[in-house]
Amino acid sequence: MMEWLEKFNKVFESKIRLGLMSVLVVNESMSFIELKELLQLTDGNLASHLRALEDISYISVQKQFMGRKPLTTYSATEIGHEAFTEHLLVLEKMIRQNM
Repeated sequence: MMEWLEKFNKVFESKIRLGLMSVLVVNESMSFIELKELLQLTDGNLASHLRALEDISYISVQKQFMGRKPLTTYSATEIGHEAFTEHLLVLEKMIRQNM
């Protein structure tokens, strides 16, 4: 097996998680509603994928109130940035290997 393939991150096999991290690494933070609209997901589907990324410390969650309404925002953590960058490098090597 190729050495770089061992670094392939199975967390990002899900296109939803890949999409979430793509958005969160280029934005300081995004609200639940913004992520839901951007990725066109249901509340439950989005929440389950966000929880999975939160459980492995790839994202952080901030809960606050705007007026009387709750606002939940998400940000990529340093660990998440590193894991995502490493995953992209593996994909790039995979692509170059097959050219």
